[in-house]
Amino acid sequence: MAALPESEYMSSVWKDGIFDNKVVFCTGGAGTICSAQVRALVRLGANAMIIGRNVEKTETMAKSIATARKGSKVIGIGAVDVRKIQDLEGAVARCVKELGGIDYVIAGAAGNFISPISGLSSNAFKTVIDIDTIGSFNTLKATVPELIKSAKKNPNTGTNPSTGGRIIFISASFHLTGMPLQAHAAVAKAGVDALSATTALEYGPRGITSNIITPGPISGTEGMARLGSREAEGNGNAYKKVPLQRYGLVKEIADGTIYLFSDAGNYVNGEVLVIDGGDWRSPGAPGGATSAYPDYLLDSTFERKSKL
Repeated sequence: MAALPESEYMSSVWKDGIFDNKVVFCTGGAGTICSAQVRALVRLGANAMIIGRNVEKTETMAKSIATARKGSKVIGIGAVDVRKIQDLEGAVARCVKELGGIDYVIAGAAGNFISPISGLSSNAFKTVIDIDTIGSFNTLKATVPELIKSAKKNPNTGTNPSTGGRIIFISASFHLTGMPLQAHAAVAKAGVDALSATTALEYGPRGITSNIITPGPISGTEGMARLGSREAEGNGNAYKKVPLQRYGLVKEIADGTIYLFSDAGNYVNGEVLVIDGGDWRSPGAPGGATSAYPDYLLDSTFERKSKL
């Protein structure tokens, strides 16, 4: 299996070896964004365990990530449901046994789709809450004992270049301003943001940092496939609401991850790092809308598309 070019998953500014002897545990690790985050950390010295639902996809991605650095150890565990704390506790136990501990955690498992409230069933709403919010809480609960050990072993003194005990939750910007057709995801991610803030307060005294990364529209991801508009991308209108006039790249999310886990992020705690080119500040219609707000809500465009 050939290694991906570094330029696809991280910038060239980072120093080799900054994550030597560290272990990262990532839920949703077979996804486009999370796999790039983990790949960058592995390239810079870490070993990793990625968690996913699909066994084959997760194991294949783990093998691919391992090509980022000769001698790295990357384990992929599929058939893990983040809604079940027992699944995560089992994965954590295996990670500790095989990789020696956990220094960094990325809580990245998520689910989403487009739907107006009128077409959103209680079960569909609950499913997103369970995966995004409860899943993030379960990830924290299962890993925090190991993060405490890592933080104690690698103290955050401000001068130590190799700290441990850090967690990043992957969020979204829907709840920052409100977003039509995203009530379920907005509520779920608002809960994730609140969880991270509380984690920063409760575990900061133990040396743990907890932060949020909020990706915007990122090219080539599963999220854009579900929520974006191929028609708008084809005619060049998709990017107009993004102030930088382009979609982001997965490497830009990975760069933010490196920053928060590295020595450069030692004093960053309880923050929300939005990496979206300013998109959340710019009003616009969701992917697939063929008219402006509020017309796309009143003409039943999405009512027809979202009978779940």
